[in-house]
This record gives sequence, C-alpha cells and structure tokens, in this order.
Amino acid sequence: MRYLVAADGSQVSSEAVTYAAEQAAAMDATLEIVHVIAPETTFVDGELVQPAEDELLNEGRSTLDRAAGIATTAADVTVETGLLTGRPADAIVEYAAETDADALYVGHRGLSEKREQVVGSVAKSVLDRATMPVTVVR
Repeated sequence: MRYLVAADGSQVSSEAVTYAAEQAAAMDATLEIVHVIAPETTFVDGELVQPAEDELLNEGRSTLDRAAGIATTAADVTVETGLLTGRPADAIVEYAAETDADALYVGHRGLSEKREQVVGSVAKSVLDRATMPVTVVR
C-alpha cells in the first residue's frame, strides 16, 4: 500500500504528516510526502519578480526534510519524498493518480469563508478532484 501526504511547512501540514504516518504504519504502507513548488510573483518597483529557482528548490527540500523527520518521529514507517510543480491541488491529485496512491492526506488551515472565496482552498480542491480516499486534517 502507498499513502501520500502533501506538506507545505505549516502547522496543520505537520499534523497531517503525523496522522498520515500513524495510519501508514498501522497498515504497513509506504508514506510518500510531497511538496508542491508554486512560485508566487510579487511586484517590486512596478516589476514582477519571482524567487530564484535555487531558492525554491532549497525551500522545498527543507520542507520535505522537516516533514520526513516528523513522520519518522511519529511512527515506524518507510518514508519517501518528492517535489512537484504547478498548481498545488492539480499537482497533488495528478501525482496521486499516477502513483496509484491508496489514500491521500492534506491539511486544511481553516481560513475564513470570505478569504477562501478569494484565494481558494487546496484541501477543498483536492477533495473535488481526487479519485482515491482523501483525509483532511484540521
């Protein structure tokens, strides 16, 4: 069995990693932790600026390393990690389908309804698109 959990470095993401690790260990499943690199542009002096590729990769790897540490501390589980790119919900769901994940875990920050209407929710989008069981951790 193969369980997939998405990690973004937030507290609720860490809680999702912990829960997914415990579930994977109980079912003798491999846990794969993924992080999606989704560069955000900002305006600086009237120009669009994106973070450097090296900076994004280093940040992504650091997020994965922290998440893997959390998983192995929480349970005796085999952990794999991977960096994805693109729109987070799309990348997570597509990768889960490609790798035949048996279950998918995501954290949900619980933004206000008004804020979610503006920025959306990765967890809700994953729920809408996924074809395998999804557990949302709050």
